[in-house]
Amino acid sequence: MRTAELCALPLESFLAKVGGVYEKSPWIAEKVYGRGPFASLTSLAEALRQIVDDSSPEEQVALLCAHPDLAGKAALAGELTAESTSEQRRAGLGSLSAPELARFTAMNEAYRAKFRFPFILAVRHASKRTILRAFAARLEHSAAEEQAEAVRQVHKIAWMRLRELLEPEPTGKLTCHVLDTARGVPAAGMLLSLRRQGEGEGEAWELLGEFETNADGRLGGAAVEGARLLPGTYEWTFDVGDYFAAAGVPTAGTPFLQQVPLRFGVDNPEAHYHVPLLCSPWSYSTYRGS
Repeated sequence: MRTAELCALPLESFLAKVGGVYEKSPWIAEKVYGRGPFASLTSLAEALRQIVDDSSPEEQVALLCAHPDLAGKAALAGELTAESTSEQRRAGLGSLSAPELARFTAMNEAYRAKFRFPFILAVRHASKRTILRAFAARLEHSAAEEQAEAVRQVHKIAWMRLRELLEPEPTGKLTCHVLDTARGVPAAGMLLSLRRQGEGEGEAWELLGEFETNADGRLGGAAVEGARLLPGTYEWTFDVGDYFAAAGVPTAGTPFLQQVPLRFGVDNPEAHYHVPLLCSPWSYSTYRGS
């Protein structure tokens, strides 16, 4: 379903679809209903986020308290929402050893004793180690700092849930630009490939294409765009060693850099992801450009 179709539904159907995006808090979706139509998944997510950010501190605490403890009693009893069950399972929280469960229980109790609401972390892509380290770090926060951080985590959870419910608008694209910093020129004629791994459990890597940069060090267009740009983990692989050898740039007998893999995530498929590579035979850097 596209966002425009969702906004055309009666209130009851709208709430049935997105009322659970914010954990057990359909009042957020109810408040945003009728404020559209929204042109995109991104704009609807921003409107929902604004409802929460504009709510009172008491309403925000109630929203936080609607979330379950990670690996807590509700999880052990099978009483979580379907969304929370899936998220915690993907983080490995459904198969904790006895010592791990004891540690999570102790951390949950210490956190609740200090802040009076459950510890919340967007765990979909987190490991048990990541979660426990975040627990320890955030226990050092002040009450105001931690409430703000918990709300930010709630927004991340809601975004990923919403993204699974609605088809994004085909506005996103992935582009690339390679610069030869050894000579201060665009890296023309470099070979590179692009792979993607989806966000589902156990998804394999898929080769999306093989490319060669043009005279400007670019691809001449987007590598992936529109409906083909999906959320997930992507990886560029740049044949840096072959490029510098062909260009006659002095390198070691065994190149220090033969291939440069850049692994990155696409969170919003409606957005533009530009991934430049700045490279020499001895170093490289990258960033998310525009």
